[in-house]
Amino acid sequence: MVHECDGKGKNLRGPVIKGILFFAFLAAALYFVRFTQAKDFFTPQALTRFLEEVGFWAPLAYILVYAAGVCLLVPGTFFSFLGVALFGGYKGFIYVYLGAMAGSAAAFWIGRTLGRDFAASLIGEKLKKYDEAIERNGFATVLYLRLIHFPFTPMNFGMGLTRVKFRDYFWGTGWGILVGVFIFTFFLGTLREVWAGGDWGRLISPKVFFSLGLFVFSFFIPKLLKGKGILE
Repeated sequence: MVHECDGKGKNLRGPVIKGILFFAFLAAALYFVRFTQAKDFFTPQALTRFLEEVGFWAPLAYILVYAAGVCLLVPGTFFSFLGVALFGGYKGFIYVYLGAMAGSAAAFWIGRTLGRDFAASLIGEKLKKYDEAIERNGFATVLYLRLIHFPFTPMNFGMGLTRVKFRDYFWGTGWGILVGVFIFTFFLGTLREVWAGGDWGRLISPKVFFSLGLFVFSFFIPKLLKGKGILE
């Protein structure tokens, strides 16, 4: 009996250490971007100056900063606004999408590497069946949660704690955020053009109404996909 307890203790030691490291990372990330000089870097003015200084490499630098920011718990909407402001609606869409994908993959990897074993050690029999269901229906689960605009950053880390395959997570995220990113950047790009041109009458243009219509339509996509049997 003593040997069994010792064995269980040793088996739990690794997951617990990883779990501590995972929560320590999240706490350190929050502290880093809120209470150190790094907070001065994650501002529109500072990032704009930085991206202007790197010149030709600005798109790549933006994507990398976006990905790093997501891992440091900086809201993705901040980088999305900045991307459209700097690159416009069309190029902004590409760079925002790539940055969001890179950040979501990196955050998932952190959650999977540091937190998965600890989460698995806490899962009882009742929760185990849900964990297994997520693994079986990983793509559909991730796609659905992305389409209903589940909070981006918590989901990135949280999915890493489940048994979902990275392949399902990656493609579910890729398709799931595509519509939302397009609508967001398209609408903000239109506002950017209106602001730059000073013609506020363009706010009632077909382009603006089209982007708003797409935004409303995006909330019905999960229901439509369920009706087609794609999401079950």
